[in-house]
Amino acid sequence: MKISRQHLDGYEQRYRANLINSLSGFKSANLVGTCNSEGATNLAIVSSVVHVGANPPLVGMIMRPNSVPRHTLENIKATGFYTINQVSDKLWQAAHQTSARYPREVSEFDAVGLTVENLGGFTAPYVAEATLKYGLALREVIKLELNETEFVLGEIIEIHLPAEHIAADGYVDIEAMKAVAVSGLDSYHITKRLDRLPYAKTE
Repeated sequence: MKISRQHLDGYEQRYRANLINSLSGFKSANLVGTCNSEGATNLAIVSSVVHVGANPPLVGMIMRPNSVPRHTLENIKATGFYTINQVSDKLWQAAHQTSARYPREVSEFDAVGLTVENLGGFTAPYVAEATLKYGLALREVIKLELNETEFVLGEIIEIHLPAEHIAADGYVDIEAMKAVAVSGLDSYHITKRLDRLPYAKTE
């Protein structure tokens, strides 16, 4: 089956969104915790988190266009801080529900039954139920003119996770923490490691 660009342009909007979002395969499922300048909390599921660099420790994520209010992005821009909380097999249903369009005055923490956790005086809220979580400071927002999405670049300030899930070489075992993956817009998966391979060399 071949799907041409002309076919894509002719598809119904939701069908096209499901199709294109599925093509990139499994992605990490994360909850982004923020608060506004008055301290009101917000929580949103994001599947576009990517590693950008280790020194300095940078993580990026794509935020959709501001065609409707984007409370998460607004809060990040206003305060300069946010948290990323990995979604586990116990959180995926509540995490998915945060994608509903709650009004600004409603905290998704309360709406979906998750707990705000303030750690070490960090400005943005963490998800208490998340096993792996880290706090970031905003470093840059890059608007992609082609589709008006925004690439949010943050520097990791602190990390919280159980010490037993860090290997001797620094590898973080997210599978042991029951992390889930997401494909498309609404399909959640558990994983099974095949193996870890040695650093690839030409010899």
